[in-house]
Amino acid sequence: MKAESAIDMNQVVGTHDIVFITLDTLRYDVAQSLFESGELPVLSEHLGSEGWARRHTPGSFTYAAHHAFFAGFLPTPASPGRHPRLFATAFRGSETTAATTCVFEEADIVAGLRGRGYHTLCVGGVGFFNQQTALGRVLPGLFEESHWNPALGVGNRHSTERQVALALERMQEQTQRVFLFINVSALHAPNHAHRPGASDDTIESQAAAMRYVDGALAPLFQGCAKRGPTFVIVCSDHGTAYGDDGWHGHRLAHECVLTVPYSHFFIEAR
Repeated sequence: MKAESAIDMNQVVGTHDIVFITLDTLRYDVAQSLFESGELPVLSEHLGSEGWARRHTPGSFTYAAHHAFFAGFLPTPASPGRHPRLFATAFRGSETTAATTCVFEEADIVAGLRGRGYHTLCVGGVGFFNQQTALGRVLPGLFEESHWNPALGVGNRHSTERQVALALERMQEQTQRVFLFINVSALHAPNHAHRPGASDDTIESQAAAMRYVDGALAPLFQGCAKRGPTFVIVCSDHGTAYGDDGWHGHRLAHECVLTVPYSHFFIEAR
């Protein structure tokens, strides 16, 4: 995978569709283990020989992490240093804004991309994107077009394929460049439906859910190639604890929560 500093996002914005996928609650160790065992055939075509990048999330739960993401603070490489960002919103004194960073004057990158001619499209997943409450409308409200229904949400065995189908349908309606955001809900609790016979969520059931998600993403990547060149970001927003050191869940500062898988890559037009 190319380093962020090797990609001039000022050349990407305006010439490529941009697809941002958050694999909600996916642990780094689960994602990397699946890659190393050859169980992510779709994503592995794009991840490179070493698999997922190990990164630190700016937030330990969905709402906090996505606010940071949409301000340009994607997960940070898990190594010392000042790592240039892909996107930024302008503010004085930023130490991670480089010449290759696409900087927007707007308060968030969604509005910034809209200002550069993009149609901004959100396909929601977990509760913070369900538009059922004032809180559930905050993040979707950043986008020109937002969608959610229970079939896309947590606990639905076929949620990712339905999210992808909806995203493709809406993208096909657009003649302008698209910024597509999908919050994949299948990995979030409850995910044990992806492991037949299981009654509790575990590392194994999240791994089973991720195998499903990988296959469900194939039509999306194929559709992107048909539309034109695409820049894709795929990452988790945070991990979750399944009894690690006695901890359960997230919104806590455990290594398994704060360490996330990340990748970005190009899909060429076909």
